[in-house]
Amino acid sequence: MLRSLLVIIFCILVLPAMANAKQTTLPDSITLKGAVMKLIPEGEFIMGSDKKDNNGLQVEFGSVNPLYLDEHPLHKEKLKSYYINQYEITNQQYRDFVKGGGYGPPSNWMETGYIVSMKMNRLKALPIEKIRNLAVNKFRIDIDTRSLSKEALIDAIEKHFKSMNELPVHDVDWFGAEAYCEWIGAQLPTEKQWEKAARGTKGNEYPWGNDFEPGLSNTGDEDWPMGVAPVGSYQSDKSPFGIYDLAGNVTEWVFDWYDSYPNSDYKSEKFGKKYKVVRGAGWGGNGHYALHMYQRGAYRFFHSPDAVLDDLGFRCAADSETALNTH
Repeated sequence: MLRSLLVIIFCILVLPAMANAKQTTLPDSITLKGAVMKLIPEGEFIMGSDKKDNNGLQVEFGSVNPLYLDEHPLHKEKLKSYYINQYEITNQQYRDFVKGGGYGPPSNWMETGYIVSMKMNRLKALPIEKIRNLAVNKFRIDIDTRSLSKEALIDAIEKHFKSMNELPVHDVDWFGAEAYCEWIGAQLPTEKQWEKAARGTKGNEYPWGNDFEPGLSNTGDEDWPMGVAPVGSYQSDKSPFGIYDLAGNVTEWVFDWYDSYPNSDYKSEKFGKKYKVVRGAGWGGNGHYALHMYQRGAYRFFHSPDAVLDDLGFRCAADSETALNTH
């Protein structure tokens, strides 16, 4: 009798709880239209900083804006679980979006010839001399094309484009970045989402920890042919949540307008609905003598939303419910 009663109690109380727990377990990663997104669990994290420019670094670095003040105050935030791209959005991923009629191609695709990767059938129909000329003067393929057959030449060009597929897309304005994110069922990350993904829950100075070390991310030290490196090339530039390239490769658009944090007494004429926030460090940005500051997870910068730059890209984010419904 007692055993039967215990079984009934177990079925009434324990099994539903176990079922609910199973239902609320979120996958560590998902994929939205070819872009891997990693789970950032619900919870508190440290945002901003209380640093002060006591050593005159603004003058030394030639910065127009005061350093650190827009990061004030150091404070705690709490977010529900969400997903964020593990890597910066690539040329190939953005190309799929452009093919779908979502937006025009970035300007640098014309300069590098990558735009032709969307029209390979047209390329193959050209006379070999025209293809050879494009390979040398437009695509700048570093091989001797003079003795190559048309088939071998096309193969070399396709390999060249393939090497560009995994480079982070850049020269995309805020509107193009947000349009892509909406196309995959997400949006640009908020500042809070970006900073938690970069610093972890303990508010690390850098994605890898609290100590600055040069060479841990792509900040232009290595001679990558186009400045940018294939996404995820730097294992050291990885946050506690396994998110790559938050301190190098390309700087990144986020969703927010540039404004002060709550409870901050810092005021700037640049605040308001004028500029969009940009986060992270890039390969071609500020001088290497200042990297220890610009690679920090709390560092904030801004651009006009219509800005296009060769070291400015993006990644996307979505709350867990939206991401799983889209997935």
